[in-house]
Parts: sequence; C-alpha cells; structure tokens
Amino acid sequence: MYRLYDYLPSGNGYKVRLLLTQLQIPFDYVELDIVEGETRTADYLTKNPNGKIPLLEVAPNQYLAESNAILMYLSEGTDYLPSDRWARSQVLQWMFFEQYSHEPNIATPRFWLNHLPSLNDYQKIALPYKQEQGYAALDVMEVHLGHHPFLVAERYTVADIALFAYTHVAPEGNFDLSRYPAIRRWIEQVQQQAGHISITQVPGKG
Repeated sequence: MYRLYDYLPSGNGYKVRLLLTQLQIPFDYVELDIVEGETRTADYLTKNPNGKIPLLEVAPNQYLAESNAILMYLSEGTDYLPSDRWARSQVLQWMFFEQYSHEPNIATPRFWLNHLPSLNDYQKIALPYKQEQGYAALDVMEVHLGHHPFLVAERYTVADIALFAYTHVAPEGNFDLSRYPAIRRWIEQVQQQAGHISITQVPGKG
C-alpha cells in the first residue's frame, strides 16, 4: 500500500491526496507539521533529502517526491492523463506553468498570511510583488478557461488537479477571484468531479 507523507493545509499535498482518492487507491497517511520542522528530522531526510512534502512511498524504501511528478506517476494509464502525445505535452505545459509561475506566487502569500505569526522585513516587501505575479498567472488561466471547460483536451486531467489545488484557496492569500468568472466556473466543475474531496479532508478521517 502507498504511504503519503503530507501536511494537511498544503496544496501540493492535496493534489496527491485528491488524485489517490479519485483513483480509489487506498493509502496510509502520515501528517508532518512543516511549521514545526517535522520534515527536517534526520529520519525524514533519509527519505527525502530535500526535506519537503508531499512524499509518496510507492514501495518499501522507494520514495517519490515533487507533487507533479507524483501526479504523473499515479495517472499513467488512467483517464486523468491523455494518451495522445500532443495532449500529454499540454498537460506537462500547464504543470510546469503551475510550479514556475503560479504556485510560487499564489501559494507563498497564502502560507505567509495564514501560517506565520508575522511577516519579516523581506516578506513585507515581497508580498505585493508575489501577489502581482500571482494575478498575472490567474490572468493566463482566465483567458484559456474562457474558451475551454478544462485546461487540456476539453476534459478533466491532472493538469486541472495541479492548478486547482492552490487556485481555489487563492483568497487565503488575499487574491480576489471575483474578477475571474471563467476560473470560478472551472473551480465549480472541478469540485463536481467524482470522488472530489476538500483540501482539509483525509479519506477515512472525515
């Protein structure tokens, strides 16, 4: 059985939890508090030297890190990853966009504003810039979703899972989604997919 090391508020961990649930794959769940340094212990660093979550143990002593790499691994051969070469490349395109342009600028303000007691001097200066770049990423999504029901191949794929994770909680980073009707419509459609769970939900634990 898979074992997922995760931090419940994390959008990156949520991606994996959501796909595992939608694929109806059972897994053991191990929560680690990143704020308390639980991913920096000597034991955990032997599993993931980068000291981050999520981390999926796919077999004894065989670990896979990086949320989007885990999504690709789990979705291989399923309806969540297109078999067509062009569509698969578009999935990767959106997943690279998520990690380079979207997640650093939307997830970071959310973490700073919700999980830190206060902002340091750097964070106070960087926050407006992060939010500006986050809105730029949302603008890109809005244009595309204004013409397509989902991100790739007109259907729900792991590209949607990758970008939904932090987009739907963007208001927690003080992003205003009211200006993005296509994104809000897409969020509702993702939430209507079979097996959907919320970011605060662990299967079997309510």
